[in-house]
Amino acid sequence: MNVITKTVQLPDGRTISIETGKVAKQADGAAVLRMGNTVLLATVCAAKEAVPGTDFMPLQVDYREQYAAAGRYPGGFTKREGKANDDEILTSRLVDRVLRPLFPSDYHCEVYVQVMLLSADGIDQPDALAGFAASAALAASDIPIDYPTSEVRVARVNGEYVINPTFEQMKHADMDLMVGATKDNIMMVEGEMDEVSEQDLIGALKAAHEAIKPMCEMQEELSKACGTDVKREYDDEINDEDLREQVRKETYDACYAEAQSGDNDKKHREETYEKIKSDFIEAYDAAHTDLSEDDLEEKHAEIERYFADVQRDSMRRSVLDTGKRMDGRATDEIRPIWCEVDTLPMPHGSAIFQRGETMSLSTCTLGTKMDEKMVDNVLDKSYQRFLLHYNFPPFCTGEAKAQRGVGRREIGHGHLAWRALKGQIPADFPYTVRLVSQILESNGSSSMATVCAGTLALMDAGVPMKKPVSGIAMGLIKNPGEDKYAVLSDILGDEDHLGDMDFKTTGTKDGLTATQMDIKCDGLSFEILEKALMQAKAGREHILNLLTETIAEPRQEMKPQVPRIIQLEIPKEFIGAVIGPGGKIIQQIQEETGATITIEETEGVGKVQVSAPNKDSIDAALGKIKAIVAVPEIGEVYEGTVRSIMPYGCFVEILPGKDGLLHISEIDWKRLETVEEAGIKEGDKIKVKLLDIDPKTGKYKLSHRVLLEKPEGYVEPQRRPRGDRRPRRDGEHRHEERRPRRENNDVENNY
Repeated sequence: MNVITKTVQLPDGRTISIETGKVAKQADGAAVLRMGNTVLLATVCAAKEAVPGTDFMPLQVDYREQYAAAGRYPGGFTKREGKANDDEILTSRLVDRVLRPLFPSDYHCEVYVQVMLLSADGIDQPDALAGFAASAALAASDIPIDYPTSEVRVARVNGEYVINPTFEQMKHADMDLMVGATKDNIMMVEGEMDEVSEQDLIGALKAAHEAIKPMCEMQEELSKACGTDVKREYDDEINDEDLREQVRKETYDACYAEAQSGDNDKKHREETYEKIKSDFIEAYDAAHTDLSEDDLEEKHAEIERYFADVQRDSMRRSVLDTGKRMDGRATDEIRPIWCEVDTLPMPHGSAIFQRGETMSLSTCTLGTKMDEKMVDNVLDKSYQRFLLHYNFPPFCTGEAKAQRGVGRREIGHGHLAWRALKGQIPADFPYTVRLVSQILESNGSSSMATVCAGTLALMDAGVPMKKPVSGIAMGLIKNPGEDKYAVLSDILGDEDHLGDMDFKTTGTKDGLTATQMDIKCDGLSFEILEKALMQAKAGREHILNLLTETIAEPRQEMKPQVPRIIQLEIPKEFIGAVIGPGGKIIQQIQEETGATITIEETEGVGKVQVSAPNKDSIDAALGKIKAIVAVPEIGEVYEGTVRSIMPYGCFVEILPGKDGLLHISEIDWKRLETVEEAGIKEGDKIKVKLLDIDPKTGKYKLSHRVLLEKPEGYVEPQRRPRGDRRPRRDGEHRHEERRPRRENNDVENNY
């Protein structure tokens, strides 16, 4: 067993170790990462040959957290881990985006990366270490990669940038960014911020990159120690350089002309490029009748690949040469925008946002605390009161295929929009909020359209947002070896596919709230990044102005169909009284009033939330709850319920759970021999006044007669004085007057 261990230090002195050669030795590469008590295992396996016809990088990353890592049982009947949850999928996507640029462009073998959380103490955040572990596994294998990479989380805590902060430190952070980079370039960024400036974001990226550099150097050392610095040979592409040159020579001018034409119709552009390609193939086939059908099919696949390169180069050259984009816009120009609120009659809030050929229809639904989403992950057991779901049906791009379940892309795009908006919903807003974005058309950054439509839908629903949020997607064209470059605002789908950067930013008028960046080129300087950020800021402000022109502020009154919610606090000791034994009292209140009631204890008080479709139901429920927690006051008049009748009076419930004695002498001004003479029965309602509370026993003394008119000439009867005892006769003793003593064993008379 050849176990190799390497270590690297974080800026604050904490150590991360990478070990290989001990476990999972049958994988092409395996690495065990340890930081404190957090342990991850990353493995990588690659096929030896590419599947014929594959012209992309078939990489799949799977990050999973084992409940045993934290000493917990999984939920559910099976008590075992099931399909990946949203957080695991999001971490998998982050690792994928870090690793994908590492592979050579002509390498097409299937690669599977698996990262497992094996140990966690709840102090360090394991998702920030997954990218580092995966890259180390690749470094320890002979799978071809151009260079190692790593990934860190950077947060700003009390004004200081912290690398891989703990869970506790994150509670005080105003920035939360995941950054992936090589030794020389930043490749991936994703995170959320509390309205920070563009300069603050750049500062965080610089701090992250400085921490990543030694991690990449350590992996280079690890690769040499493992003997995997020389990678396996592969031959996944068969290229005909003469054909490549012919395709370029005969189609470049037509492609360049289309790029310069200013055609803003996506479908028409696709048809034009398809015709250029099909005309070339038709001419090629006519000139090569000597080739067999199989040979022609092979040549057609090569032509497809070479034509894609021509299409890419012509578009990029067009922008760099003339500053004119495929749809005729200038580099900093935003497509036409159309907005509408209150689009649908019954949702609590609805809006459409259209920018160019991208459209989002978003709806907002307001619910109660019972609608919160329960999160039960290995290291996170909590509730979410703001949800955002993003749907991307096939028809939005004109595809003829069935709609299946929610994919990783949809989860990732929805999460970015969720991060952009969540900080603008007040913490004391009593409702649970759900946004749903249906993408009806797509040609460039539907996630940013979701942010804009989501803002409009929230304000249409009457959610008191702190500030509206807008978002924009930026692109970059920069050819290797050229100083000239172009930053593109509001990119098209083709500009994303053919360009060097997809950089999304969201924010309010006062600062950034979320960002996502993928860089596909080497040598992106911070100077270019700053220019892109400032150009994005101008675009966001333009879009934000159009949003506020559509709806300037949240509606003051919610729509009639929105459930009304009232919140109140009760003393902690009354929580049990409101709930009742086995929930009897609270269930009874809900049945009688039609309201929904939730109670939780926080900060030493009971927080009660009452919701109902109408005000009457809420008022009725509030009245019953306030009655339970109310403290009876001497002199107050109550309408009580007769609970039981005794020979000496009756017991009346003046407040829920609080009974007092209405003595027979306090029922009426006239003398009564029995309670029944007054016509009082169990269950009757009767008004009583609280006369006194016994300071020792806490018993309540009630009166009904004081509420009646006192009869004229009424005289309060005098109590009969107790007579003096008669004198004893001579020789008479008190004990002689006592009754005979009964035997204790006489069961019938024993009392």
